[in-house]
Amino acid sequence: MNGELNGERAGEWTAQWVADPRFTELEPPYLYHKELEKPEHPPVDPELANQHMLVRKSFRLEEPCSEAYLRITADDYYKLYINGQFVGQGPAQGYAHHFYYNSFDVSGFLQPGENVIAVHVYYHGLICRSYSSGDNRQGLIAELWGDGRLLAATDESWRYNQAEEYGKAEIIGYNTQFLENVDLRRRVKGWTDRTFDDSSWPCVKSHPQHGHTLVQLPTPSLAVYRRSPAAVQEIEGGLFLDFGTELTGQVKVSVSGPAGEQVEIRYGEELDGQGRVRYIMRCNCVYRDTWILSGDEDELEAYDYKAFRFAEILVGSQVKLSMASIAAVVRHYPYPEQACRFESSYSRLNAIWSICANGVRYGTQENYVDCPSREKGQYLGDNTIITHAHAYLTGDLRMYRKALEDFTLLAGELCPGLLAVAPGHYMQEIADFSLQWPMQLLRYYKLSGDVDFLRSMHPVAEGVLAYFAQYLGEDGLLHSVNGKWNLVDWPDNLRDGYNFNLVNGEADGCHNVINSFYYGALQAVGEIRQALGLPLADEGLEAFRQAFLERFYRPEKGLFADAVGSEHCSLHANALPLLYGLAPEEAKAPIVALIREKRLSCGVYMAYFVLKALAAAGEYGLLYELIVSDDLHSWNTMVEEGATTCFEAWSKELKWNTSLCHPWASAPVPLFIEDIAGLTPLAPGWTTIAFEPHFPESLEWFRLAFPIPGGEIVLECRDGDVRLSVPDHCTVIRPGQI
Repeated sequence: MNGELNGERAGEWTAQWVADPRFTELEPPYLYHKELEKPEHPPVDPELANQHMLVRKSFRLEEPCSEAYLRITADDYYKLYINGQFVGQGPAQGYAHHFYYNSFDVSGFLQPGENVIAVHVYYHGLICRSYSSGDNRQGLIAELWGDGRLLAATDESWRYNQAEEYGKAEIIGYNTQFLENVDLRRRVKGWTDRTFDDSSWPCVKSHPQHGHTLVQLPTPSLAVYRRSPAAVQEIEGGLFLDFGTELTGQVKVSVSGPAGEQVEIRYGEELDGQGRVRYIMRCNCVYRDTWILSGDEDELEAYDYKAFRFAEILVGSQVKLSMASIAAVVRHYPYPEQACRFESSYSRLNAIWSICANGVRYGTQENYVDCPSREKGQYLGDNTIITHAHAYLTGDLRMYRKALEDFTLLAGELCPGLLAVAPGHYMQEIADFSLQWPMQLLRYYKLSGDVDFLRSMHPVAEGVLAYFAQYLGEDGLLHSVNGKWNLVDWPDNLRDGYNFNLVNGEADGCHNVINSFYYGALQAVGEIRQALGLPLADEGLEAFRQAFLERFYRPEKGLFADAVGSEHCSLHANALPLLYGLAPEEAKAPIVALIREKRLSCGVYMAYFVLKALAAAGEYGLLYELIVSDDLHSWNTMVEEGATTCFEAWSKELKWNTSLCHPWASAPVPLFIEDIAGLTPLAPGWTTIAFEPHFPESLEWFRLAFPIPGGEIVLECRDGDVRLSVPDHCTVIRPGQI
């Protein structure tokens, strides 16, 4: 059972929103604004940031429940326990006007007699990418139903207590996270158990004007599970842990020692030069939590998650660790291990596939994140690549669909041109990213066949075009798109010398990349109109193409320049016109020659578009060569540097604050499936499958399986023998038939 409410109660709540009384009199500030406006917000009260609240409700059941579910959400976050057992956590980030709640099947947690619901509520309190916070909204709403009866609902009979063990702590990332300095002498022990006496706790306050519009989360709740370390060894002062791969979560361990003794847990994605955990991380996080022991046996487990592979538990001589208790509590969006399977005769390709798949696994939390360390935010441009890879690796398109919708939630109120980060209160705008949303929507439709969703989202795609139309000059091209940041690529040292002023808000003039993406968006919206049977308005594609050629094409070179008035021909300014069909036939060979010369002289993000451009030009040999190359700018560099998840940049040293888990680097997964294996949906939802393989001769064999709606595709190639299996309802169209 997925906890879906029946029809008559789906939009109604009996429960009340309840909160810490300190928040009930506060007015939520209006935090939405155009990025460059930078309004003044009321200062954050430090006493109201990083707040942990414990909430309980006891109730009695006279007989077992055959079916029971609990729906719950909190601002900013919660962890839910019933009768001392962990049930789940959430919610996914949202806005107050579209705030997600979870629904859990809790039949197996209840028992006849006394029961207790216990919730650990966390309010972050800062404007950032990781939580929708800094708005004075705090609290909890929950209700439990069993066999059609309301068993418990939040109201002023629920009791609460401040979790006073959390002391002042350093902020890490970009206001992303507080370190956890915990004094266990102040912890309330056993508070999640049904036998705990909470009669001395005060009651929560109802908060009817909190302003949340609640929406059931359309995706599954996080998977949360234990994982033992792959290796444990003694070091001076404690233990060193290696979990074998980068993961997302926190260390859990039971310890005992005298009251006042301190334990320190350090986390890191890599080791330093002395073989110790590099906890002062290159990605601008300092991963060091401290715990002061109570004198009894204590269980150490941080509330918030980190991205790490290695950890150290440092203790004094009088502290004893329970070796059997040491584990990581791992969390990420449910990842079906056997949904997508790949193996080949080439170990390098296997390793590249593995780091990309792991990057997507751990980079998919309640939403896609650009990285699970420094920002923990969902970026629209990153999603072009992440959604593409995630769709093939899991076959689960619910997160893809939710991500598309997340970016529309402020389109009407704030900007039809869309934000770069959503949901949340961090207002960032990137023009290149906004123009990719219609393309992401079109791909979702092709992969899913979900025409109803396409129809509902079509006005947003039109709104994106309308927003950018305000920047069209007399020549029909975009000029001075300075209401949003023109990114081109990131980090900025990997833009191949792109010759245009890209300072945010100062994009004065007409440049190539933003116009290339605009043309791609025009094409995508045209296809969407066609799929919906709508009249094909005159998008002016040919006129735009001619204006683009006149302004940027340098026929004497057979290449495109970066900007009007520039003669510099970067990789970026040529790959995108090749990809979107802006390049004339005679320019294709010079552009391919440029890519062959420059290789991937770009960031990992832009590499996706460069490789797709090679596929569009039929250059599959070079495409595969670049995926598996041993250049500095390659996925092999990540592997050679010890990656277990794909990096933010090609090498740890190519960016000043590189994240070592960044799923925007997962391009090899969709590129191999679509452009090397040659499998694409010819009809929406894969009912008709195009099969046009381009197997490299150097690859002796491979086996690939991935899910599609209604089944899976299995492709095996060994010594020229090709076997393709598809679901019965699918038709395969081979080369020459297309």
